[in-house]
Amino acid sequence: MITKPTLILDQQKCRANIRKMVLKAEMHGLKLRPHFKTHQSLAVGRWFKEEGIQGITVSSLGMAQYFSEEWSDITVAFPVNIREINTINTLAKRINLNLLVESLESIRFLDKHLTGNISVFIKLNLGNDRTGLDPKNLDLIEKLTETIDASSKLKFSGFLGHAGQTYKCRSEKEIKEVHSLAKAALVDVTEALRSRFPDIISSYGDTPSCSVCDDFEGVDEIRPGNFVFYDLMQVQIGACESNDIAVALACPVVSIHHDRKEVVIYGGGIHLSKDRLTENGADLFGKLAEPIGSGWGDLIPGCHIKSLSQEHGVVSVSTKMLKDLKVGELVYVLPVHSCMTANLMKAYLTDGGDIITMFNP
Repeated sequence: MITKPTLILDQQKCRANIRKMVLKAEMHGLKLRPHFKTHQSLAVGRWFKEEGIQGITVSSLGMAQYFSEEWSDITVAFPVNIREINTINTLAKRINLNLLVESLESIRFLDKHLTGNISVFIKLNLGNDRTGLDPKNLDLIEKLTETIDASSKLKFSGFLGHAGQTYKCRSEKEIKEVHSLAKAALVDVTEALRSRFPDIISSYGDTPSCSVCDDFEGVDEIRPGNFVFYDLMQVQIGACESNDIAVALACPVVSIHHDRKEVVIYGGGIHLSKDRLTENGADLFGKLAEPIGSGWGDLIPGCHIKSLSQEHGVVSVSTKMLKDLKVGELVYVLPVHSCMTANLMKAYLTDGGDIITMFNP
């Protein structure tokens, strides 16, 4: 029996999301190296293996250690943290490890302190303005490639970018416009260096682009992650439909306030995160879906979380739901950001009743 906030995983929806992205990559001749930072689970990772996936992406060296139990080709899509050189050396002995660099300092440090061989991508800023080199700064990019090439311990794999600015989009048209510019920047740099490095690849990320777009000419590899579960943010962006969302937080109702047309659930910021969406000028932190058996169905109109504190969730509900709902019953909340919710919850209960564990640093 569910007694507290529990993250429910719909296996059928999850596997369908995986299969759909695998087929899309195959259709476009792309290598799919899915980002595992969303689900963070060896068990879910095996569903990817069943679809033929051989290489993966993670967001930290700790996560790479966890997945190295069952995976031997891992890209850490985060600028290398040179303080973790001991972990890097340990991993490099066991797996094909791909790291991200964007400075001469990092490259020189790795060359000096590595005890084995690794592969490196140069991270490019494709417009997200978070990390990466300006694709137009070819002088600096060439200096980095020359320094990598001069090392006996480093193999230059190519260029990697993430069009995170697609998360600001709110339509398929906007996603495609952002994708077109970001992809062109990545491909142009890769092609400019290909005569010197014929084996390099271009690696491109983000779930909205990979879900919606069909022009991947010049791209060799894609690294979407959130698509495995999707969430309300992806729905608002235009990357998926609400029925594609594969996780929901089951939360007990602890209080009902008829005067305010609100209920309070055991499920707060430490369960869902405080990521929010804005609809009709108001913030929301999750939406309620119809309970069906051990899972959920369609969204319930007019029912959403209006505020969160640590353990509390205050839910605005429809008149009908207010009439039918009782203290102690469960509601199913679709998350705004499934990556953050999963990371907070650290485990799943499948709709078939199985418990799935996750990476827990």
